[in-house]
Amino acid sequence: MKYMIASDLHGSSLYTDFLLEAFRREKEDGGRWMLLLLGDLLYHGPRNDLPEAYDPGKVNRTLSVYADEIICVRGNCDAEVDLMVMPYLFMTDSLMLESGDHWILATHGHVRNEGNMPPLRPGDVLLHGHTHVPSWKKTEKGVWILNPGSVSIPKEGSWHGYMTLSGQTFTWKELTGSIRHRMSL
Repeated sequence: MKYMIASDLHGSSLYTDFLLEAFRREKEDGGRWMLLLLGDLLYHGPRNDLPEAYDPGKVNRTLSVYADEIICVRGNCDAEVDLMVMPYLFMTDSLMLESGDHWILATHGHVRNEGNMPPLRPGDVLLHGHTHVPSWKKTEKGVWILNPGSVSIPKEGSWHGYMTLSGQTFTWKELTGSIRHRMSL
């Protein structure tokens, strides 16, 4: 299984279209791909400006076409009522993936993050969005903290982007497909 990992769409139909174009491009590589979304799909929240082409209803309809290829975790801007109309697999606040000998805890990042670490082992991964800033760092205890950044509202001079996970290799990319960083567990 290969994953395309993205976060923080915040209701931008323009950047959701760019993300799904990139997903189709990634799938040309072959194998089984899933789109793992790390929350904050439809709404912008009070701390963010409206993203370009803000249309939460359209974003939901567009993502729904890929319902059988999407798994999600809930972000702080994802309302309970929205979960009722989303036909793709929306998990609770987190989910666990296995990659070789390592666990990957996927969550949005507003609860579990570098300041509130879950009990993970050296080599395991805390994968989250929320900050809108791509990152890759290892804690003193040997746990990786990875963030794909934001699809629609990148911050701190970062890019509109996503990550992929193939085997034990993570790759950060711009929506155009340009590689920004690559690392293996």
